[in-house]
Amino acid sequence: MNEDLRKFIRNIKDFPKAGIMFRDITTILKNPEAMQKTFESLYESVKDLKIDKVVGIESRGFIFGALLAQKLNAGFIPIRKPGKLPAETLTETYELEYGTDSIQIHKDAILPGEKVLLHDDLLATGGTARAAVNLINKLGGEVVQALFIVELSFLNGRDKIKEVPVKCLVDYSSED
Repeated sequence: MNEDLRKFIRNIKDFPKAGIMFRDITTILKNPEAMQKTFESLYESVKDLKIDKVVGIESRGFIFGALLAQKLNAGFIPIRKPGKLPAETLTETYELEYGTDSIQIHKDAILPGEKVLLHDDLLATGGTARAAVNLINKLGGEVVQALFIVELSFLNGRDKIKEVPVKCLVDYSSED
């Protein structure tokens, strides 16, 4: 964990709805030193893995995911909301506390047996991460690491992807 990054994360009370403390990483992105430190910390935690593809989840997972792919000499694969990818896709629907949502991946994005790094900015309840792992598995990829900048560990998101090693840079163990 890299708790020094915590000071660059903005807390927004009651967003997107009452009772939620939103952890905003755009404050990392606007600070070149914080952005560099974040990237270096992410890279250090996965540099020795033999990664074929980095999968980034829309949209903040694209930022560091693409940079990691380049540095790891791997391909970058976006996972997006429905209707955003132009070629043939696979869809995975998952539960939210207030309904359902879906994500998609191109059917030709990952080859069977490829080693995959899954990246997103935040691990909360784990629903999106679970859906992403399911999509990667359906294509025959092997998720060797899930990597997040922020984890809200009090929401137990890791429990939904127990078979995947999880690393995060900053952990919030409570809503405060």
